Amino acid sequence: MQQIRRELLTWEDVDKLIDHLLTQFNTEYEVMLMISRGGIIPGGMLAEAMHILNIFTASVDFPPEMANRNARLLTWPKFLQFPEDRLLTGKRVLIVDDVWGSGRTLTSVRNRVAGSGGLPHTCVLHFNPYRNLFEKCRPDYYGAITDAYIIYPWEIRRGQEGVLLDPC
Repeated sequence: MQQIRRELLTWEDVDKLIDHLLTQFNTEYEVMLMISRGGIIPGGMLAEAMHILNIFTASVDFPPEMANRNARLLTWPKFLQFPEDRLLTGKRVLIVDDVWGSGRTLTSVRNRVAGSGGLPHTCVLHFNPYRNLFEKCRPDYYGAITDAYIIYPWEIRRGQEGVLLDPC
């Protein structure tokens, strides 16, 4: 079995990714939709820098992973939290998460925003094209491309996948 490369980021690394993202935006957004939990911190940083006042959260759950890749694509998401359609209709919506891995969460949220009459664009700190389940879908904006498992500075104390970097 192949070992997954891990990359530990500092707050300075995150600041650089945010700065890089800010140079990419060519439109103003009326609404930000942060995907919990990963999109909360980068979304807050972007909302502050972009002066976005209308901020909402979305929480999405999928059934446990299935071994068959095609079966995973057919699994329907369960939206645990999502803003009302009237808050998105006709609005330019920036959807923010930390990582685009498989793409299931962001694709589901983007489709639901579009179904609500919103104009969705997706944004992540990291895009992993090697895990992406959708051939033609990718984030509209991303800070970096990676094949690593990213550990953000706000995740260090609680650890990720059994890796506790600072037990105190």
